Amino acid sequence: MSEQSKSRPKVPEGKVRFHKTKQMEANDKGFVGYQTIWESFQKEVAYKTPKRP
Repeated sequence: MSEQSKSRPKVPEGKVRFHKTKQMEANDKGFVGYQTIWESFQKEVAYKTPKRP
């Protein structure tokens, strides 16, 4: 039987509403990882002290 090829096909960047996924380069053992970049779900607003009655 023939062996599997050692190279992996290049996967395009995945884009969804709240995150992106990129394929990383293979390491010395041949492992190909994926990097996930998350965007914020909500906005943070600076706290303001309420008025005194």
